[in-house]
Amino acid sequence: MEWKGRRKSANVEDRRGQRKGGLAIGGGIGGLIIVLLFAFLGGGDLGDVLNMSQIGTEENTDPYVETAEEKELAEFVSVVLADTEDVWSEIFREQGMEYENPKLVLFTDSVQSACGAANSAVGPFYCPGDHKLYIDLSFFKELQDRFQAPGDFAMAYVIAHEVGHHVQTLLGTNAEVNALRSKLSEKEFNQVSVRLELQADYFAGVWAQHEQEMNFLNEGDIEEAMNAASAVGDDAIQLQARGYVVPDSFTHGTSEQRKRWFMKGFKNGTIEGGDTFSAVEL
Repeated sequence: MEWKGRRKSANVEDRRGQRKGGLAIGGGIGGLIIVLLFAFLGGGDLGDVLNMSQIGTEENTDPYVETAEEKELAEFVSVVLADTEDVWSEIFREQGMEYENPKLVLFTDSVQSACGAANSAVGPFYCPGDHKLYIDLSFFKELQDRFQAPGDFAMAYVIAHEVGHHVQTLLGTNAEVNALRSKLSEKEFNQVSVRLELQADYFAGVWAQHEQEMNFLNEGDIEEAMNAASAVGDDAIQLQARGYVVPDSFTHGTSEQRKRWFMKGFKNGTIEGGDTFSAVEL
C-alpha cells in the first residue's frame, strides 16, 4: 500500500503508556476463546466481554517512549484512518447523509472505553458507546506471527473492518442488532452477530475498492487482506485453539464467508449489496 508522505488523520488519540487497571480473564482456553471470538476484528456491543472485573487501579503517567517501528506503525494507522474518512465521507454524501469521523485510540496493555475496560488480549475493537476504535499496535505483530497474515494491507483491513462497525452505528444497524439481544436465544443472536460482522467485512471491501481507484494499492495487497480475513474466521480460530469447531458458537463467520463478503464489497464499491441481513445464504 502506498501510504508514506500522505495525509494523516487528526482523529488519533494516543493513550499509549496510560495504563489503568486491567482485566481478569479467567476460564483458561475456554475463556480466552470467548474473548477471541468476540473481539478479534469485532464490534457491536462489547459490554459482555469488556465489562469484567478490573485488577489494579494505579495509572501509569510516565511518558511513553515509542520505538522507530512503533512510530512507523502509528503513522501508517493514521494514514489508513484518514483514507477511511475520505472514502466514507464521499459515500455518505452521495447518499444524502453526513459522515461523522470516528476517533482511533492507540493504547498499550489496557484501556478504558465507554464499553468497559479492556486489555490487549481482546485485540482491536470498536465501541459504539463513544464512536471510537481501540488498537494496541502489538496486535499487528500477532497478526503476522500467530495468524500468519503479514503485510501492511492485512493491517489496513483490520482498521477498515472496525471502521465498518462505525458505519453500521451511523446507519443505525448496531442499535437494531443490539435491541435483539434480549429477544433471541444465544444461538439465534450468534447468527445475527455473524451477519453484522460479515457486513463490516463487506464495508472494508468497499473501502479497499476506492483505495484501488485512487492508485494507493500495490500488487498483492488484496491477497494480504483476504489472508487476514481468512485467518480470523471463527472456524480458523477455534481449530487453532480447540482443535475442533462449534458452528453454533460462531459470532463472526467462517474464513470462507469473511473472504467472500470482503470481495463482494471490493467488487461493488457501494453500500448497496451489503445487506447481509436479507441474504438467504451467507
